[in-house]
Amino acid sequence: MAARRATKKLTAPKKELLKYYRDMLLIRRFEEKAGQLYGMGLIGGFCHLYIGQEAVVVGLESVAMEGDKRITTYRDHGHMLACGMDANGVMAELTGRIGGYSKGKGGSMHMFSKERDFYGGHGIVGANVPLGAGLAFSDMYKGNKNVTFTYFGDGAANQGQVYETYNMAELWKLPVIFVIENNQYAMGTSVKRATKSSSFWERGTAFSIPGEQVDGMDVLAVRAAGQKAVKHCRAGKGPYILEIMTYRYRGHSMSDPAKYRTRDEVQKVREERDAIEQVRGRLLDAGATEAELKAIDKEIKDIVNASAEFAKESPEPDPSELWTDITVDA
Repeated sequence: MAARRATKKLTAPKKELLKYYRDMLLIRRFEEKAGQLYGMGLIGGFCHLYIGQEAVVVGLESVAMEGDKRITTYRDHGHMLACGMDANGVMAELTGRIGGYSKGKGGSMHMFSKERDFYGGHGIVGANVPLGAGLAFSDMYKGNKNVTFTYFGDGAANQGQVYETYNMAELWKLPVIFVIENNQYAMGTSVKRATKSSSFWERGTAFSIPGEQVDGMDVLAVRAAGQKAVKHCRAGKGPYILEIMTYRYRGHSMSDPAKYRTRDEVQKVREERDAIEQVRGRLLDAGATEAELKAIDKEIKDIVNASAEFAKESPEPDPSELWTDITVDA
């Protein structure tokens, strides 16, 4: 079993840092715009924003290869954008329009892209974990080197089906990386009040699954841990657990006022640990200019604003769409 990584100064080339900066900024600005559209009544139902957690999925996507799969819960917009799904299609799906990835029928919590190997978006807490193991079983059966990134939160980490999946995944040596996005509050209860475990990754010890705890506010730390995890899985050694310590700035969903924590706590994380600001600082140290970074910010804002306009202009699905995508011909 691996212990938590010692803090060290991680570095990367400027070109690589620019990509991380752009990808994380796209998620941040997209989520901010989604929050605005929700407030305007253009997004219905539930809407869970990923603001603050961007380094997790961007860091792990940087170690993914063609054919790797990803499956997650309902805080999923960031995962979609990070794996290459188009902002227009994601935003249109959030607003329930035909131009969305699931033709407006999935909404925020249930959209898919087979082309990008993105298998949801799942609303039932923890239910995506055994599905992720199933995706990994398919790759093992086919004999390829692909892995499945199975994301879930600290709240889902207490679900029984997670541990049933751990048992099967290690027994069958499935190439699955269990990614626990520990944002410390689940739906609204502090981890300290919800579990006696000092960490979640160590629960894999009972199943002989290795893992580690990672600083999820540092994209380079996530990347380094991801490289180790995919190497383990691609070598046929079975599953790996990454407990990534992160923090969401907004409430659990748009309807959550987040009164279970103080504004000072949130502000302290924003000022001292923000993932995007960390990369920004590294870029300036690497020779990037303020003008370069402002140009990226403008580019991202233009993409996000265009996605909002695309969503508004895309028509709602025809009622006949209620009868499509229900069954499959086999």
